[in-house]
Amino acid sequence: MFMRRCCCKGVDIFSNVPRTLAMAVLHSSLVLTVHLLEHDQDTSVPRGWVHTGRVAPSDRVQLTFALKQQNVDRLRELLGLVSNPDSPQYGKFLTLEEVTSLVHPSDLTHKVVWGWLQSHGVAACHTVLTQDFLQCDTTAQVAETLLPGSEFHRYRKGRRSVVRSPARYSVHADLAQHLDFVGGVHRFPTEMQTVSRAWTNGARHEAKFHLGVTPVVLRSRYNLTAADVGSAENNSQAVAQFLEQFYHPADLAEFMAIFGSGFKHMSQVARVVGTQGGGKAGLEASLDVEYIMSTGANISTWVFTNPGRHESQEPFLQWMLLLSNMSSVPWVHTVSYGDDEDSLAAAYMMRINNEFMKAGIRGISILFASGDSGAGCRHLTKGTNAFRPSFPASSPYVTTVGGTSFKNPFQVTYEVTDYISGGGFSNIFPMPDYQLAAVSAYLKGTTLPPKTYFNTSGRAYPDIAALSDNYWVVSNRVPIPWVSGTSASTPVVGGMLSLINDQRFLKGLPSLGFLNPRLYQLKGQALFDVTEGCHLSCLDDQVEGKGFCAAPSWDPVTGWGTPNYPSLLATLLDK
Repeated sequence: MFMRRCCCKGVDIFSNVPRTLAMAVLHSSLVLTVHLLEHDQDTSVPRGWVHTGRVAPSDRVQLTFALKQQNVDRLRELLGLVSNPDSPQYGKFLTLEEVTSLVHPSDLTHKVVWGWLQSHGVAACHTVLTQDFLQCDTTAQVAETLLPGSEFHRYRKGRRSVVRSPARYSVHADLAQHLDFVGGVHRFPTEMQTVSRAWTNGARHEAKFHLGVTPVVLRSRYNLTAADVGSAENNSQAVAQFLEQFYHPADLAEFMAIFGSGFKHMSQVARVVGTQGGGKAGLEASLDVEYIMSTGANISTWVFTNPGRHESQEPFLQWMLLLSNMSSVPWVHTVSYGDDEDSLAAAYMMRINNEFMKAGIRGISILFASGDSGAGCRHLTKGTNAFRPSFPASSPYVTTVGGTSFKNPFQVTYEVTDYISGGGFSNIFPMPDYQLAAVSAYLKGTTLPPKTYFNTSGRAYPDIAALSDNYWVVSNRVPIPWVSGTSASTPVVGGMLSLINDQRFLKGLPSLGFLNPRLYQLKGQALFDVTEGCHLSCLDDQVEGKGFCAAPSWDPVTGWGTPNYPSLLATLLDK
């Protein structure tokens, strides 16, 4: 189990809270000064979710309290040092225990929050090793008392049911300084949709090409040989799945039997963290597992799966908690998940960034798909639009992977942009120092969309890319052609980074960790530059559906380009 009781050994700061403090917290709750922790969170009900009614007061809900962390500025500084090849501290990562010592909330924060919960009769809580999250089970009635303004309702989409509040919650002012946000209240589950262009409405359509991307094609394009497989015992990689997305072991075995004959590989996942469902395999889950194990061949692979079966759980947040509660986790994680930046509270995204920093400082590489909506489009007012960045793709502390297509779909040729490849500029996070020079050069040297459509000073993404078009996948024992999306390119890049880690470990070097500072120092070295094509955006008179376009060096469609594996390996083995 990834969670543990607050009262267990080693977390005694929650026990024996002075009665006077608990009474003081209870008394302060009578004061009507409240604070909206997530005032800018979109609380509208997403399309497809049907309201089925108010929950009963006795119905159980699960709330996740993100406690204020200490030394976040120091965390950011240390991440920069261990991730910068020019720093004497490069690669000197921290253990989870050392991260805990750095960021764990103050004793006062623990005591105030726990005293507040106890004063409302909430005792069924668990924490994580880093002590900065509390997950508590209580009734809807108590939850609404704890969080004034909240009102829990049940919603259904297909077979899934969630409990959420369409009204914003608040906390009393004396609690606000001790909490970043409360999970399990607002955000509806979301996921990127992998698209099979072979099937629409149950009918198969004629394809305009016959090639299809397979492991052999990928290994040919990116110059991996049969010898480029894993062998280090201490290496591992992972994919994360949410929302009833399951892979089937039989699908993986069949996929490798059909497509994996040219290289040494594993046909079984080493470990599943979470609960696999017994229903049909998900196309997304099948794609992720099959392709990270094709480029990251013969490397121990984990699957993190969180079906979100508790109606008030946020599956993505559950995965973040897992990383804060496991001393030993894989070195590379790939995730195909995202949401519109403008639909999320800034406080929530800032705290999630802290979690990414906690992972990076431990030597963990986290890769996110850039999305499949190009630059995106947000309708501001009548006749006024703007591009719509995605999070976590826009986080400065993850490596974001865009998508490409073959110029000639009949051959293994050079690559051009995949028009769906997500990319752009954050409206929340400033441009990090590691990419200032590269992005400034793009903004000065390229014909751009109107600057009213994007934030020229925001974190720009993606950072790197790979083929994202026309994959073969085995799902539910059926080989499916022409599957597309950056959900495909992300595990492909992740697998290659795992291979590089493998060689680093054999040389006695540390893992790559947070890759971006080093990636941008390479300035495109060891990567195939993608210079043709644009991605999609708003269908209006000004941009006419065209977003950003590829250009020499870095661009916000394909980043620095796609990996030339042997060159990238040689470059990343020097220190």
